[in-house]
Amino acid sequence: MKILNSELETIAVKPNQYPPMDVPEIAFVGRSNVGKSSLLNYLTGRKNLARVSGSPGKTRTINFYKINNGSFRFVDLPGYGYAKVSKEITKDWGKMMEEFFEARENLKRVVQLVDIRHEPSKQDVQMYEYLRYYGLSGVVCATKGDKVSGNEKQKNVSLIRKSLGLGPEERVIVVSSLKRTGGDDLLLALEEDI
Repeated sequence: MKILNSELETIAVKPNQYPPMDVPEIAFVGRSNVGKSSLLNYLTGRKNLARVSGSPGKTRTINFYKINNGSFRFVDLPGYGYAKVSKEITKDWGKMMEEFFEARENLKRVVQLVDIRHEPSKQDVQMYEYLRYYGLSGVVCATKGDKVSGNEKQKNVSLIRKSLGLGPEERVIVVSSLKRTGGDDLLLALEEDI
């Protein structure tokens, strides 16, 4: 799959603000500071499509991006797990996610991002179980692949697979937005969902 163009379509916090369910959607979710905005910018070939923030926990909206003249969408879901975010916001996040997953019949896949340098957190595991429950699991993106050596990479991918309870058919794709590696593999894995 080749991404030719992309643009922000809608920013939403509740279902009545979502765009129509007229094209397939692929969503991206992960802990705050896992590199979601950088990955979206890398995949789309745009420097500032998704805003990269120096302070984690900033994205508190669902951002819908029109891809290839609106033939499908990428959806940037708010990051989770940032300790300095209040309990109230954390509760709102859970409600927002539940409404999103239940409402979007055109949602084909959710790519869960995990930082390759760390064992998936309890929240990462819960999120993957949640995605499995909704039938949206199957692709995990291990970000920041440039930060570990080749040997570490294999060891850490094995740890991610074990921690999340991945089956043999479920993929872990190592990506580095900085070095611009792994993006083609990720897009290829998502192509069947479009």
